[in-house]
Amino acid sequence: MSKFKTLLKNLGPGLLFASMAIGTSHLVLSTKAGAQFGWLMVIPIVLANVFKYPFFEFGVRYTNVTNKTLIEGYLNRGKGWLWFYTLITIVSTFTILAALYTVTAGLFINLFKLDISLSHVALGLFVFISSLLIIGRYRFLENSLKFVVAILFVALLVTTVLVIYKGQIEPVAGFTRPPIFNEMGILFLISLMGWMPTTVEASSWISLWSIEKWKTQKLKPTLKQSLQEFNVGYLMTAILAIFFLIIGSMTLYGTGTVLSGNGVTFADQVVQLFTTHIGSWAYIFIAVSAFATMFSTCMTAHDAVTRVSLEILDLLSPKTQVQTKKGFFAIGVLILAAINFAVIAMFSADMGKLVSLATFVSFVVAPIIGYMNLKNVMSDDLDEEQRPKKWLQYLTYAGIAFLSFFSIYYFCIEIF
Repeated sequence: MSKFKTLLKNLGPGLLFASMAIGTSHLVLSTKAGAQFGWLMVIPIVLANVFKYPFFEFGVRYTNVTNKTLIEGYLNRGKGWLWFYTLITIVSTFTILAALYTVTAGLFINLFKLDISLSHVALGLFVFISSLLIIGRYRFLENSLKFVVAILFVALLVTTVLVIYKGQIEPVAGFTRPPIFNEMGILFLISLMGWMPTTVEASSWISLWSIEKWKTQKLKPTLKQSLQEFNVGYLMTAILAIFFLIIGSMTLYGTGTVLSGNGVTFADQVVQLFTTHIGSWAYIFIAVSAFATMFSTCMTAHDAVTRVSLEILDLLSPKTQVQTKKGFFAIGVLILAAINFAVIAMFSADMGKLVSLATFVSFVVAPIIGYMNLKNVMSDDLDEEQRPKKWLQYLTYAGIAFLSFFSIYYFCIEIF
């Protein structure tokens, strides 16, 4: 019981990771994977979660041992490493939040049956979430997400049980599974695994949250405790990805329905098709599951990208020290909101383009970031006994090879 209480007390970075990860990769891509390809897609989902595990684990390990973020570790390896990560962050700044807020705005419109433009709803979400982050900071984010994630898990569990009880929807006459290993199939696999469970560059987000957590509770957990807390969050993301796959497969696979790239249309398809299959009385479970998924993801991603941006500014220009100056976090939150609202307005609510761009970049750089993280935890910054075990090192190399193979295969398709 004392171990369980300790785990609950240490819940924070792993919980935020789960909340952030259970977003577009789950609601959009896992559901779409089940809808288009059926249960077969459980294989790439499991493989992506397994092969990417070390990349994120190293973020927790490095920070717990050194009291430094992964980003500081990149600088210790060389300034070129930090500049490379900075370029990735710039791309993320102009894509990830815009994609997340677009999906969330579409779900909000559908949930409350509003006759209002998606960009206006996105603006309202930017204002509301920015206010919550600026006023509440890390402590509010952590405490509120404990409640949100609990509701999300229960709602998704109920929804999954309902669709399994109802049974597989009847396929249309002459339906055949679309090919996976053609250009369209490979592109979808890249999108799915690029953001499953989330982008690899988010490994540094966990290290930043870890340091912020220790400031609030004024007691740093042991390495073992930090890894246990992270593993709980990571396992939850994998389980919920399979939940969404089951929901998509049981309710849409075989119907020939193509999920839209438009945020509002997509939201309407997801909610209405589920309720048509299960029953209108189940609407609240599905709507709450979908909206809670994306709202919590928007909050955590917005917070994380802000912290990463400020951390990079500090490291590239040590005299600024914007991390420690009061008010700069608020300014960062507002600047990111303005930038991504402009991106949403320019893309005219075409969620598909935003998600495709963000997932493609994430997939291509994933093996590189994985290697950078490995170099951090195998450096002299950690003692021998604090470095990852041999099996985890081997899994890291396997993950790098796995993701590199698909990246190379993609480029071969595009060139030839």
